[in-house]
Amino acid sequence: MSKRSSRRIFLKQASFAAAALLFRPSECLCAAAAPGRTGPSRLAIIIDDVGYNRKNAQDLLALGVPLTFSILPQVTYSVELAESIHGAGHEVMLHQPMQPHNSDIDPGPGALYVQHTRSEMEAIIRKNLQELPFACGMNNHMGSLFTESRPCVLDMLDVFRQRSFFFVDSFTTSQSVAFRTARELNMVAAYRNIFIDNDPHADSMYRQLHAARQRALRTGSAIAIGHPRPETVRVLDAFLREIQNTGIELVYASAVARERTGLAAGAA
Repeated sequence: MSKRSSRRIFLKQASFAAAALLFRPSECLCAAAAPGRTGPSRLAIIIDDVGYNRKNAQDLLALGVPLTFSILPQVTYSVELAESIHGAGHEVMLHQPMQPHNSDIDPGPGALYVQHTRSEMEAIIRKNLQELPFACGMNNHMGSLFTESRPCVLDMLDVFRQRSFFFVDSFTTSQSVAFRTARELNMVAAYRNIFIDNDPHADSMYRQLHAARQRALRTGSAIAIGHPRPETVRVLDAFLREIQNTGIELVYASAVARERTGLAAGAA
C-alpha cells in the first residue's frame, strides 16, 4: 500500500466511520459552566481532515475568523496547507490517525495501532510532526478501538505531553478513555461536543451549529468539529454572520481546552 492514501478511498472510509457515530459525548461526560464566569460564551470550531483538498481549506481561511485546522499527516497538501494556515495566524493541530474497530477501514498514513509499542508510537508521531512543525495540539482521527485502550492511550498521550501539546478527544466512541487519561497526565485537554457535518445537508449542519451555540451559552463553552467541504464552508459562513453580537465568542480550540482544564483542576 502506498504511503499516501487515495483521496477517494479515504473519503469513502471516513464517511462510513462518521455514519456510525450515533451518540453524543454529553451522554458520557458532563460539562459545567465556570463558576462566576463573566464575558461571552466561547465556541471553538475545529476543521478536521485537512490535507487532501487545497481549495476548501483556503475557502475556510478566507472566512477570516479563528478556526483551528487539524491536519492529517503524510497526505497530498499537508505541508503546504500547514504553512499557509500558520502564516495566516491560525492554530494548527495534528489530526492523528488511530485504529478504528472496523478492520476494513484504513485510518490513513501515519496511523497508530493497538499493537504498536511505545517506541514505535514515538517514531510514528515524530515522523508525522516533521511535516507539521507548527502544530501545538492534537486530536484523534477515527480511533474508536485505539482510544478505548487505556495502556495505548497512556503511552500515546505521554509522547504529546512531553511536547506540551494540548489534546482534544474527538470522541469517536462512547467508550473513549482518552480525555480522562489526558487529565490524569495533567495535560491541557477537552473533548468535542458536536459534529457539524456528519449529515452533509445544509439544514442539518445549520441545526448542529446552533446546537453548539446553545451548548456554549448553557455551559460557557463548546467545541464543534467540521470538515473542509464546500457546503460546510457556505453554511459556516452564514452561521458566523448570524451569531455576530449574540454573546458568542469564536476562539481557538486551545482556549476552550485551557478553560476546561482549569475547571477540572479546580474540581480535583
